Amino acid sequence: MPALISTPFGFDTTAAEVLDGVDLSKKRAVVTGAASGIGIETARALGGAGAAVTLAVRDTAKGGEVAADITGTTGNEQVEVGALELTDPASIDAFTGAWRGPLDILVNNAGVMALPERTLTDGQETQFATNHLGHFRLALGLHDALAAADGARIVAVSSSAHLRSPVVFDDLNYSFLEYDGWAAYGQSKTANILFAVGVAQRWAGEGIVANSLMPGSIRTGLQRHIDPEWYERVRDELKDIMPVKSPEQGAATSVLLAASPSVDGVSGRYFEDVNEAEIVTERGSIGARGVAGYALDPANAERLWDVSLGLIRP
Repeated sequence: MPALISTPFGFDTTAAEVLDGVDLSKKRAVVTGAASGIGIETARALGGAGAAVTLAVRDTAKGGEVAADITGTTGNEQVEVGALELTDPASIDAFTGAWRGPLDILVNNAGVMALPERTLTDGQETQFATNHLGHFRLALGLHDALAAADGARIVAVSSSAHLRSPVVFDDLNYSFLEYDGWAAYGQSKTANILFAVGVAQRWAGEGIVANSLMPGSIRTGLQRHIDPEWYERVRDELKDIMPVKSPEQGAATSVLLAASPSVDGVSGRYFEDVNEAEIVTERGSIGARGVAGYALDPANAERLWDVSLGLIRP
């Protein structure tokens, strides 16, 4: 195993601090889910370093407000909004079809968490469809733009919740297993990590790298489907082992992988607290750190890639 990557940054580091002194004025970036939470701060940090940033969002009106705010705080007027609904193949294809020119940075940040049981019209479980399949289709649609850039980077925002479940290839949609919102979320987050491994295996020859990350515990709209009393009780119980980050701190690992020279050429790895995470052999308690071996397994990544192609191109 190669040595774990260590950076000068840590838990308290903000996204702006990671990119201090980094010039992205000739770079173009897309950030999904950039109208809320860490997506806003990821886009703000990239824009603050000079990148032309497209906010890929469902709510374009809210996206417009965020774009104006980012321009106001950074002085960067190259902040645009693009409509993107990750559960709608037509919306994804419209976004990718309209893209022109190279793309240097793709941050797959949008997501849903711990939903009640539901499926899309094609029968796909919603969290897997949104968090993984939508981003998978997006990346494939933007492949040529990424390949045209000089060393494009893809960032897959995952979670420590991936420790709750591998990708259950025999029952992706809980047709047989009893549905559990957290396990389904965990499966989708494992898929995010395996996607980055798959890109590292398949697209390296085109200069494209991909890595995944755990942003940390951050209070954002992502928790809207969770009972608030339960969530606050758990957060209070875990405050010493899993302290809450600000959105600016939560975006730090994303922008490290998106643009920091500290990880030039690095691909197929998983990071937390702005450093590479250790591989663990069991989950441990809530708030556990590290990355499961099954989430970095090359064979699992190959299998997921092939299965995903079949699901988006039936």
